[in-house]
Amino acid sequence: MDIQEINRKVIDQFRAGGEIEGMRRERLLLLTTKGARTGTDRTTPMMFHPDGDRVVVMASNAGAPKAPDWYANLRATPSVRVEKGNETYAATAAVATGEERARLWSEITSLYPFFLDHEKKADREIPLVVLTRA
Repeated sequence: MDIQEINRKVIDQFRAGGEIEGMRRERLLLLTTKGARTGTDRTTPMMFHPDGDRVVVMASNAGAPKAPDWYANLRATPSVRVEKGNETYAATAAVATGEERARLWSEITSLYPFFLDHEKKADREIPLVVLTRA
């Protein structure tokens, strides 16, 4: 399975505005970050959790021991672009910590318990990234 090819297909389907094979469009966003080493725009489809007027993305990497590349990218450059539904906007990314992270993790794992499995498999705390409209 070529994850890059799958992501390209999901991105194309998302931007076309139609159904996305095997996914729920209303739970998906596209996050564009700047490559930490290259400075090149990198777009990744991912699930999100709404938190008021912000959205939260989970750097679970499906339980891999290492966080996904997009996480390193936004840590280096927290200015990102979000495509959600029919809108596109600039946002600032910040990693949730302390009580905020505990609250968000509780909400997310109560709705989507598979993230607990990801965390156990990864043997690391799954970073939660809050995206706030710029």
